[in-house]
Amino acid sequence: MRRWPRIAAWCVAALAVAGAAVGSAVVYFGWYDVSATGPHTMPVYALLDVASTRSVKLRSADIKVPDLDSPQRIRRGDALYRAHCAQCHGGPGQGPEPYALGLNPPPPPLVTSARERPAAEVFWIIRQGIKMTGMPAWQYRMTDEQIWDVVGYLRVLPTLSPQQYRDAAPPGDPASGAASSASIAPTEAQPSDRRLGDAKAGRDALQQYLCVTCHAIPGVPGARHYVGPSLDGMADRSRIAGVVPNSPDSMQQWLLDPQRIKPGTAMPALGLREQDARDIAAFLQTLSNVE
Repeated sequence: MRRWPRIAAWCVAALAVAGAAVGSAVVYFGWYDVSATGPHTMPVYALLDVASTRSVKLRSADIKVPDLDSPQRIRRGDALYRAHCAQCHGGPGQGPEPYALGLNPPPPPLVTSARERPAAEVFWIIRQGIKMTGMPAWQYRMTDEQIWDVVGYLRVLPTLSPQQYRDAAPPGDPASGAASSASIAPTEAQPSDRRLGDAKAGRDALQQYLCVTCHAIPGVPGARHYVGPSLDGMADRSRIAGVVPNSPDSMQQWLLDPQRIKPGTAMPALGLREQDARDIAAFLQTLSNVE
């Protein structure tokens, strides 16, 4: 009987060595895809998410939260958010700038941050940043008081409608109604270069346009703080946004210009190319629960 613990220990050690060898081979021979056009695998994404969540919780535990509700703080936070945060995280009805659309992992929308995380955690994330996400450490660019201003504003942001967010924007701000670089459609391919929608290409495009930061999409890893509805079973729904019949053509038009289809919607225009919208629409038609 005494031999079994020894055998078990050797088996565990052998498995550990084998796992380390396989992991080393994956890294050394370049088998893991590091391209920004390919998302992390589900296990890698889940591991990074747990590591980030637990790390932030531990390191923010002793932070004392000041009064965040003063109108002056919220006004200052509004200006700071628009100057430094909206470019990557967007706002109600406003998409991020084009350079943020290619980040991997994608920057999440912050309209849910105050609901999902305590103020101390949000402060720590803004101040310290997070490795390998593109989120910088703002302690070198803003004072702690300014960071608390942003945290205070993030508590108000979820209560703003797209129209209220636009109305509060200063003249010249992209959210005020002026065209932003994210809303300017890129040059389209000539008609002879266009093709039918490709579901696989659409699944890849979802990552580049940050769809996974707002919607849970079956089989596609992404942020867990969702703003919009799940897209599970999208092909089975009769209407898009409760407005237009659900068809590939209607979905393409919705993706290209949601405000035209449903004025006041929180869905931003992300400057999709027509072909990318066609591909995404084709992929969404594969999300059916009907057997």
